Amino acid sequence: MALPFVPEAEIVRLGAEAERCNGMLQEGTGAGADFLGWVSLPSSIDGAMLERVDEVARRLRQLASVVVVIGIGGSYLGARAVQEALGDPFAGLGGAQGTQVVYAGQNLSPDYLSSLLRAVSDRSLALIVVSKSGTTTEPAVAFRILREEIVRRYGVRGARERIVAVTDRARGALKKMADEQGYDTFVIPDDVGGRYSVLTPVGLLPLAVAGVDVAALVEGAQAAERAMGAEVPFAGNPALQYAAVRNALYRKGYKVELFGSYEPALRDVGEWWKQLYGESEGKQGRGIFPASVTFTTDLHSMGQYIQEGERMLFETIVSIEAPHTDVTVQAEADDADGLNFLAGRRLSEVNRTAENGVALAHCDGGVPNLRVTLPRVDAYEIGWLLYFFERACGVSGYLLGVNPFDQPGVEAYKKNMFALLGKPGYEAEGERLHERLRDMGRE
Repeated sequence: MALPFVPEAEIVRLGAEAERCNGMLQEGTGAGADFLGWVSLPSSIDGAMLERVDEVARRLRQLASVVVVIGIGGSYLGARAVQEALGDPFAGLGGAQGTQVVYAGQNLSPDYLSSLLRAVSDRSLALIVVSKSGTTTEPAVAFRILREEIVRRYGVRGARERIVAVTDRARGALKKMADEQGYDTFVIPDDVGGRYSVLTPVGLLPLAVAGVDVAALVEGAQAAERAMGAEVPFAGNPALQYAAVRNALYRKGYKVELFGSYEPALRDVGEWWKQLYGESEGKQGRGIFPASVTFTTDLHSMGQYIQEGERMLFETIVSIEAPHTDVTVQAEADDADGLNFLAGRRLSEVNRTAENGVALAHCDGGVPNLRVTLPRVDAYEIGWLLYFFERACGVSGYLLGVNPFDQPGVEAYKKNMFALLGKPGYEAEGERLHERLRDMGRE
């Protein structure tokens, strides 16, 4: 439902540009060409790599009832998104056994880390630490504290079995420590940036521990790679169509994109998507601001603004054709709640009707509504979806005129943190920043 808002001729023109940009991705002739390993990553994944992932995952599951994955940004968002999409949200209520995968190192909250330590105090424990450098503050702090806990419980030799590092091939603090301590390691490819890394061991190892069929995930991504390559023209290429339409809307003044779904399982896919697009496109005073919602839940908090607020929004809805299970609404004799008109209908039908009704209402209210349809939520389809958004993001960034594979702005806050915390070499800058904070009344 974009055509009422953007002329078809403009989309067709941008489609030709999108084809050119897709060729730049395939040939490595655009900005950020050193970080295009993800483009052909799915087709490069072989059985030997998946076998090693499975082998280490099986060992961790045998050793531990809780595996903590330590990472921030792209080092955890993809894995958590897939795990949540494919998991049972109420497995714990059923007394489910097996290994649980939880996450740390994505914040600096003492309450969060303390709660985690209490929760695992009587559980067997293992760690997967994901960091290219090993010096990013949030995961490095969490790793130091949790590594000490592992060594205290199991000794240095036991820690060697229970800690796995996913890091640089040859350099960095984490790689050095892993080599010295004898930890198993997996490599983050040099040419794959963090937000594009979910199909490397960054995502595959935690997901294998969580019981996800990573082979099917990779197969879905491989199918998407074939369907969205540079040889596939705009008319049959969903990644190019999405990239072109969202850029056409941006040029018409739609500056905010809402990722949404009517399946709560996809909430964390929205979190992963926000980093992918926000970090790739938000540069040089440009870029669509990515936000996410879960419907119908958020219609009861954000629905009013979406319907009648400032007309700067458009929506991208991931629509699921078939649920895994279904529920039928039953009739009641007194019809006290007035819902007997739904008696005999499946809840999936009601949910789909809500989706269609909202799309019509939002379009009538001036909110363009894009839809990405999946047959179902399973490992294969989620693998397809991840690669679809990655490919479209690379093309979209080039259409926008930015390098979608760097993130220079991320370093600003890190430098300020180092200076304010007194990291050696940052003393003069630290004093200047403390003075600014005093002037602002924050110290």
